[in-house]
Amino acid sequence: MVRSNDLDWEQQRAWVEIDLVALAHNVRQIKGLLAPDIQIMAVVKADAYGHGSIDVARTLASEGVGWLAVATVSEGIELRQAGIVAPILILGGVNSDIQVQAIIKWRLEPTICTIAQATLISKAMARMQPSQSLSVQIKLDTGMSRLGADWQEAVTFFEKVVQLPYLKISGLYSHLATADEIDHTVMEMQLDRFEQATTAISHSGYSVPLLHLANSAGILVSDRLHYQLVRPGLILYGLCPAPHLQSNIDLQPVLSVRARVNQIKDITAGTGVSYGYRFIADRDLRLAVVDIGYADGIPRRLSNRMQVAIRGQLVPQIGSITMDRIMLDITQVPDLHVGEIVTILGRDGDVQITADDWANELGTISWEILCGFKDRLPRISG
Repeated sequence: MVRSNDLDWEQQRAWVEIDLVALAHNVRQIKGLLAPDIQIMAVVKADAYGHGSIDVARTLASEGVGWLAVATVSEGIELRQAGIVAPILILGGVNSDIQVQAIIKWRLEPTICTIAQATLISKAMARMQPSQSLSVQIKLDTGMSRLGADWQEAVTFFEKVVQLPYLKISGLYSHLATADEIDHTVMEMQLDRFEQATTAISHSGYSVPLLHLANSAGILVSDRLHYQLVRPGLILYGLCPAPHLQSNIDLQPVLSVRARVNQIKDITAGTGVSYGYRFIADRDLRLAVVDIGYADGIPRRLSNRMQVAIRGQLVPQIGSITMDRIMLDITQVPDLHVGEIVTILGRDGDVQITADDWANELGTISWEILCGFKDRLPRISG
């Protein structure tokens, strides 16, 4: 197991654990849903959804994942500086010459959403590497109403990009807006639009090496969405994008969060706990102060609404979550001691707390929970 800041490991107040064995398991589960010739582009944006993009990327490479996708140029550069050599697609469009120069320097693959972007990249290549071409991918908007060229203009758009020097179109893709919903109406509409666009391009005499449409939910819903490449994100990290899809794949959560007990005290009935006294003890109880708070990524809205695991049993959090601390009612664990480890997310014995549990409580999505754990929590990968 690789530990961040090994020298004072025993003094770490809180940390994130990344189970790379579980990650590898999830990759193999995804491969089991795909035809042998379909490639995987692993989405490792936002520091691999908070899991640590470099260690994740290395594990993915060892499992034969051939492509990576990030949101920003800086995310791609970070991977390159760490020695990651796989093709890296920048999912976000680029609009500045400085960004384009960095893409060329670090051998990244940009997404083209507008002719202005394509022209900018072509001109930069003419200045910087006039003897070479740069692989680019075109994104079509088939119904997400976010980035991408209008699917109805796909042929015209494709032809304009082809005519620009120094650009090599290596892929064409779109993104599904509702693949995780039970109702597939919108998904089928997007699939039909993507099919119409790619067929029209083909009939115009052009070929595209890679077509891709499926995100995590799309991978699980139908092999009609798989094309030549799929783009898993959430399922890599062991969580399913929707409850009704859970039976389609066997996933293992990759991320756990743990913290240490800082202080233990007894309080009497009527005593208020934390800011605003949003918890007042209705009986005498034993209280533990644990060194993790909203500055580390625990949503303050979970105050008085979350549980943690100690010695394989659930224990309630009480009072307002503070910047650096949470308080627990540990009356049922009377012999707990200072320095003992508390599981915030993850498995402890037969008890498991997941990002889905928090998301359901807060009315949000597990993606947001995973991306919320801050850099001041060291990552342990193993």
